[in-house]
Order: sequence, then structure tokens, then C-alpha cells
Amino acid sequence: MRNVVPVLTVVVAIFALWYVAAIALNAPWAEDKAKRAGVTLTTSQLIADTWSQKKPKLPAPHQVAAEIWKTTGDMALKGRAFSKRSLIYHSWITFSATMLGFILGTGLGIALAIGIVYNRTMDMSVMPWVIASQTIPILAIAPMIIVVLNAIGISGLLPKAIISMYLSFFPVVVGMVKGLRSPGAMELDQMRTWNASGTQSFWRLRLPSSMPYLFTSLKIGMAASLVGAIVGELPTGAVAGLGARLLAGSYYGQTIQIWSALLTAAALAALLVGLIGIVQRYTLRRMGMVR
Repeated sequence: MRNVVPVLTVVVAIFALWYVAAIALNAPWAEDKAKRAGVTLTTSQLIADTWSQKKPKLPAPHQVAAEIWKTTGDMALKGRAFSKRSLIYHSWITFSATMLGFILGTGLGIALAIGIVYNRTMDMSVMPWVIASQTIPILAIAPMIIVVLNAIGISGLLPKAIISMYLSFFPVVVGMVKGLRSPGAMELDQMRTWNASGTQSFWRLRLPSSMPYLFTSLKIGMAASLVGAIVGELPTGAVAGLGARLLAGSYYGQTIQIWSALLTAAALAALLVGLIGIVQRYTLRRMGMVR
């Protein structure tokens, strides 16, 4: 209960500011309509109008919640959970690209980290390029990746997954390098005293020591992977996925649709990061690192 109260306080504050911002941003349109109609709005009428416009500059929270329910729970109850108007369907498309990119990025990140830790040449040459790769804006490189892969006949899920991988591998590399190097000199000397080989030191000391760093990196990488999947849907002209919903909403000025897709993406990211957190607690508890 002690941990819940601060969280609820922040949530209530966010929603209160959101409602106030909706009034401030949507009020000019409401006042303009009233002026053209020759009427004067009372404060309550103005607030009601700003919270019920069909294409508001900033939709109110209850409008976004209604849109999310209409495109998820309501459709699921009607047996249309995977229709092309359902956010469940679009979330699944984005989730597929996210997970493939996350798996590829995690594998690449761990492989590079091992090479960097055990090979001085890779440490001096690869690590600077890994860091430099993240200075390139993903919005600039995403269309290039799509065009190049389409030119060689690769389309669909893989190009989005590669963009997702591009964002997710970096935190894994950095975290794993830090984790693999976390054992102290005394611990490494102890392994040498036991005549342990490099492979044994890796499996018995370096890898277990890196687990807390790895899981922290995986949480960041998962969130980055989801961003990459959504960004990858934008230059492809995709008709499915949360990125496609954002793009369609921006074309037709459907701000409620945009915000519902944004919040669905945030919820999906929170769910995936939460699942990693559960695996983290279970794994570290089994390893005796947490109680």
C-alpha cells in the first residue's frame, strides 16, 4: 500500500493536467463555433464542448479510453478481435516485428559484447562504431533499409524487424560489456588459482555476474525495439500495425485514433518490459542474487 499511493498520486495528477490541457487547447475551436452561431458559452458548456469534440487538438482521457474500448474489448466481445479495425490486430502486427527485432538485437548484442570483452582488437575497433551507429537518426536510416531490402526482394516483417534490431542491440552491448567486466580482480585471480580455463571462467563467473546488467539492458532494448517496429511501419506505407494506425490518423486528422494507438503502444511496451522483470526476479532469485 505504501508503494501504491505515490503511483496513484502521480497518475491522478497526470490525468488532471491532461483534462486541463484539453480545455486550453480545444477552447479556441469551441469559442469560434459559438461565435459563428451567435451564442455565448457558459464555463460548463465550454468545458463540455472541449471534452467532446470529434477532432480535438488534444482528446480528453475518456475519449481515448472509449476509442480503445471500441477497438479492443468491444470488438473482442463481437468476435472481431482480429479485424483490420481492431487495435488487437494492429498490436499483434507490431508485436511480431518487435519480438523478432528484439531477439535478433539481443543475440547480436551479446555476441558483440563477448567479442569486445575477450578480444582487444574488437574492443578498440568495434565499440566506437557501435556507439557511432546510434548517432544516426532512425528516421533517416529506416527508409534506406526498406529501399535496399525491397530491392533484393525482402519485404514484410523482416525489414521492420531489422530496424527494430538496430535500436535494440545497443543497450544490450553496453550492458553486457559492463556486466562481463564486473567481476573484480580478486574473483578472477581466484578462478586462475583453481586453474579454470577461459571458458569455465565465462560460464561460472563472468556470465552469472552479468545477469543483473543483462536484464536491465533487455528492458531498455525491448522498449527501443517497439519504437523501431513502429518507426519501421511509417516509411513502408503499411496498412497494419500501430505505426500504420498513427499514420492513418495523421492523414485524416483523427487525433483520438492517434492517441489511442499511442497509449496502446505504451501499454504493450509496459507489458513486455513487465514480463522481462518477472523473468529477471525469478532468474536472479534462483541464482541467489535477490531474496
